[in-house]
Amino acid sequence: MNELDRIYDISGESESFASAYLSYLGQVLSNIDVKDISKFIELLLSAREKSNQIIFLGNGGSAATASHFANDIGIGTQTLDKPFRAISITDNMPVITAIANDEGYDQIFIQQLKVIMHPGDVVVAISASGNSRNIISAIEYANKNGAQTVGLTAFDGGELKKAAQYSVHVPTNQKEYGPAEDAHMILDHLVSAYLIRFIG
Repeated sequence: MNELDRIYDISGESESFASAYLSYLGQVLSNIDVKDISKFIELLLSAREKSNQIIFLGNGGSAATASHFANDIGIGTQTLDKPFRAISITDNMPVITAIANDEGYDQIFIQQLKVIMHPGDVVVAISASGNSRNIISAIEYANKNGAQTVGLTAFDGGELKKAAQYSVHVPTNQKEYGPAEDAHMILDHLVSAYLIRFIG
């Protein structure tokens, strides 16, 4: 039984469940290593300084988070004179479906990296489980071709936590996708809020 099941069994009705969910999310957030967040921010600032790309990727809910991250960092920071060159490679459905159809779904990210990635770019992979084959392949390719790689993970971190050069890990129980993805979005807003103020 994961924590959310336990919370529901104890609380039963929606108000108590909401209170307990928020309390649990607070516990999850308090266990994230802020030094890892700081290092992630340093990587983003260094990429901006060198005009390197920051490439986000993920599957499912993490794909939406990748898009949100690229928006908040690339556009939300409003640094057009010296921008964060942030993009999400989860957004072009014709490209994704063409690669998936012709090469297989596990190739959808690595094939895009082969086209757009340059040495020195930062590749940020977002995955709760950390075990999606298309994510791991992309990170392995990026590692071998001069990129700096970051894994935003949850659960036990999976293979991504081991494969990425840097990691921000959200410690949750297995299959707790809600709190994991909540925390990844909070990381987006935390990082973006800092960058806006640091640059401004």
